[in-house]
Amino acid sequence: MFQIRKAVPKDTPVIFDLIKKLAVYERLENDVITSVEELQENIFSKNFAKVLIAEEGGKPVGFALYFYNFSTFVGKPGIYLEDLFVEPEYRGKGYGKALLIALAKIAKEEDCGRFEWSVLDWNTPSIEFYKALGAKPMDEWTVFRLDAAGIANLSEK
Repeated sequence: MFQIRKAVPKDTPVIFDLIKKLAVYERLENDVITSVEELQENIFSKNFAKVLIAEEGGKPVGFALYFYNFSTFVGKPGIYLEDLFVEPEYRGKGYGKALLIALAKIAKEEDCGRFEWSVLDWNTPSIEFYKALGAKPMDEWTVFRLDAAGIANLSEK
């Protein structure tokens, strides 16, 4: 039996574990510097993000972490999918697609103008999967980022 549900605070260790597994898949395991406590505070106390958990037979097998942004051109909020991950042994069962459909339903219910995410350029299976769902790559855009040191440096100018 498969279900998708909204995460609750007691899910934080599971979320953290899935984030670490996603980081290994993306070859970014050294970039995970957060903790269960920090995630719990920022997701459930400060409400900076929301999480959907995918479960098979009551066992967490994947997750989607998202937050809201805003499009000035559309004049509406949007959903930004930060992370989508399904455990390798549970892939091919439609769970990733089910998570995206659940998010699209949330976006529709909340009258969002956009639903966006980023994907690593080498991740061909995911890119093809997203295209098959009707998503369009934003090839003309370049993502910029300031990390904690960059934020600190710029804030001191």
